[in-house]
Amino acid sequence: MLSLFSSLYGKVADVRNRLYDRGIFESHDLGARVISIGNITTGGTGKTPLVAYVANILAERGEKVCILTRGYGRKDPQNRVLVSDGENILATAIESGDEPFELANRLRSKAMVIADADRVAAAEWAKRKFGVTAFVLDDGFQHRKAKRNVDIVCIDATNPFGGGKMLPSGRLREPLHNLLRADVIVITRGDLVEDISDLKFEISNLAPDAAVFVAKNKIVRVVRLEEFNAETQRPQSGETGEKESRAETVTIGSRPAFAFCGLGNPENFFKLFLRNNITVNGQLAFRDHYVYSRKDIEKIKNEARDAGAEVLLTTTKDAVKLSNFKFEIPCFVVEIETEIENSDGFEVLIW
Repeated sequence: MLSLFSSLYGKVADVRNRLYDRGIFESHDLGARVISIGNITTGGTGKTPLVAYVANILAERGEKVCILTRGYGRKDPQNRVLVSDGENILATAIESGDEPFELANRLRSKAMVIADADRVAAAEWAKRKFGVTAFVLDDGFQHRKAKRNVDIVCIDATNPFGGGKMLPSGRLREPLHNLLRADVIVITRGDLVEDISDLKFEISNLAPDAAVFVAKNKIVRVVRLEEFNAETQRPQSGETGEKESRAETVTIGSRPAFAFCGLGNPENFFKLFLRNNITVNGQLAFRDHYVYSRKDIEKIKNEARDAGAEVLLTTTKDAVKLSNFKFEIPCFVVEIETEIENSDGFEVLIW
């Protein structure tokens, strides 16, 4: 039965794409430079760090940048939420969704963030009210209602095509031949597999005109949960938009840790610690965009104690939803950024 639904899902996706290709469904010009970043599978592909990376590139070139996102998991998905005006965070993680809030915190003084199901309407409003000159479409590959200058697709090296099956029996959001629309393909987590030559070859057959880059995630800072969340509440200072002060990174050292997260692909978060010589005695994964309860916190603490852990480790995406909880065990937030091979070549295509 699932295979039947998957076949139907793929056919519907193809029909929809043809209607856009032929102009029967209209794609709207946003009147500014538009970079779309998305994927062809569900689940975590390392897209959010790349969105921040691209927004930084545009901001450094002097653009007034706005990230347009749907804001999955937010309290009221129909309302428009101005998550950040480019200087200060104006919404909570519950109001905006965890990923928009995370992006707003990463990109203070660099980009504004709007969560809206209608990203075309949000773009028109942002241009009129804030004078935006460049948009980054978060999860934009299937959002064909908006025209774009560059279409970027993230493909996870550890699970490139979600088993090759369409939803709901697999993880593909549309058939693989639609990668022909991509201008740029970024193979994320390229450092987590021994050899990506076969994947590069497969991509070259699916999207021969797309530029292909390889990215990896790196840990840039480890900070106490309390200090991290205090930073998100702190207003920007002065004309430069600099934060008052950032908490310094801490060293976990040889202290055994317990890691937990609510991500689309939690295993890749856990693998980071092995590569960085951090001892993890145990781990616990929750579903993507998970909203934690006191019962969950007790479960985390109990499992960490049973594992003999002295510290807890979690993600920036999870941290923004943990400010109301207390951990008897020290809890640290692991900040991750994307690093792209041949970054100069990538920036030329973005700019």
